[in-house]
Amino acid sequence: MNVLVIGSGAREHALCRSLSLDPAVTALYCAPGNAGIAEVAELHQVDALDGEAVSALAVELGAELVIVGPEAPLVAGVADAVRDAGIPVFGPSKEAAQLEGSKAFAKDVMAAAGVPTSRSYVCTTPEEVAEALDAFGAPYVVKDDGLAAGKGVVVTDDLEAAAAHAAGCERVVIEEFLDGPEVSLFAITDGVSVVPLQPAQDFKRALDGDEGPNTGGMGAYSPLPWADPKLVDEVLETVLQPTVDEMRHRGTPFSGLLYAGLAITSRGIRVIEFNARFGDPETQVVLARLKTPLAGVLKAAATGDLADLPALRWSEDAAVTVVIASHNYPGTPRTGDPISGLAEVAAEDAPHAYVLHAGTKYDGDDRDTVVSAGGRVLSVTATGTDLTEARERAYQALGRIGLDGSQHRTDIAAKAAAGA
Repeated sequence: MNVLVIGSGAREHALCRSLSLDPAVTALYCAPGNAGIAEVAELHQVDALDGEAVSALAVELGAELVIVGPEAPLVAGVADAVRDAGIPVFGPSKEAAQLEGSKAFAKDVMAAAGVPTSRSYVCTTPEEVAEALDAFGAPYVVKDDGLAAGKGVVVTDDLEAAAAHAAGCERVVIEEFLDGPEVSLFAITDGVSVVPLQPAQDFKRALDGDEGPNTGGMGAYSPLPWADPKLVDEVLETVLQPTVDEMRHRGTPFSGLLYAGLAITSRGIRVIEFNARFGDPETQVVLARLKTPLAGVLKAAATGDLADLPALRWSEDAAVTVVIASHNYPGTPRTGDPISGLAEVAAEDAPHAYVLHAGTKYDGDDRDTVVSAGGRVLSVTATGTDLTEARERAYQALGRIGLDGSQHRTDIAAKAAAGA
C-alpha cells in the first residue's frame, strides 16, 4: 500500500513511524513533513490547506491511502478533495470536521445525541458574555468557537482576564467548570462502526504542577492506572457511538478519528470537547502501545470496512512522551536554534526511547544539522514495563538533547507513576 500523510508535526511523525514499521506499507510519503519524518518517509512540498494541490499530489504519487493529520486542512475540506479524486482518505469531511471547527456546533450535536457535557452559552456580544460569566461564576471557562491550535481556551478565576479573552473572539462558548481529572480517548470510525483506542492523559499547562499558560500539550502518558477499567466501554456507549450515529442521521457522517476530551467529574463522565483528528501529544503514547499494524486499520475506516476488522492488539507496556518546547513558548517562539544529541539518543536509547520531531527543519542544505522551527520542537517518547520505567527512559533520553533556551516539564506522568 502506498500511503501519503499530510502534516508536519510530532503527531505526523508518530503516524509515519508506525506506518514505516507496517509490512503492508510499500511506499510512505509525507507532505510537507519535517526533518525527523524525512528519516522514515519521502517528503514532498504541498500547501496542506489546498485540497486540489493535496489531491493532485496523491494522484501523482499513486497513493492508495491519504491520512490528513492536522485539523486545519480537515476544516478546510482537504479530505473532500481527495475523496473526489477517488482515493481513500482517513479524515472527516469539511462538514463533519465542524465537530472540532465549531464548539457551538459540537454542543448542538451533543445535545441532540444525549451526550453528557457541561452546560454552556454561545455568546457574540459583550452583554451576553457578561451575563454568561455571571451565571456560571469562577473558575471561568471561555472557549473561542473556532480553531485555535489548542490555545483558544482560557480557564481562570480572574473575571477581567476571562472577559478580555472573550472580547478577542468573534464568537465564544462560555461553560461551567468541570472538576476531576481529564482523559483523552481516540476512536477510529468509518461513520457507522466505532473502534476506541487506549486512553491517555495529556498535560496542557506550560509549567510543572499544572502552572502557567495553556499550550498545545507538554507531554502525555498511557495507560491510566487510576482509571476505571470500564471507562472505555462507558465512553463508547454514552459518547462516541451516539455522536457518530447523530452525525450520520444528520447526513454528514463522520469518518476518521474522533477524539473525545473528557472530564471524570464527581457527577460522572462529561465531554469537554471533540477533535476531528489524532491529538498531539497523546498520539505519541497511544501509537507506541498499538501492536496491530496501523495502515490496515486506517484503510478500513477510510473504506467503510471497520466492522470486519479483528480486535486491536495492545502492548502491556506503558508509554510516556515529554515535549521539548522552544524559548518563550507558548508565546512567539524563538526558532533557528541548532539541536544536538539526536544521534546519541538513537545510539544509546533505542528501541525503548526515541525522538519524534514537531517544529524542526534542516539548516538550509546541511542535512547534518537540525534546527528548531516552531513552538513545540520535539517529543521524547519512551516505553517501559510500567510508567516509572517509561518516565525514567524518556527523561534519560531527553537529557542527551541540547536546544538553547528550551523548556520542558519535569513532572509528566509523575503522579500516576507514584500511584497518587
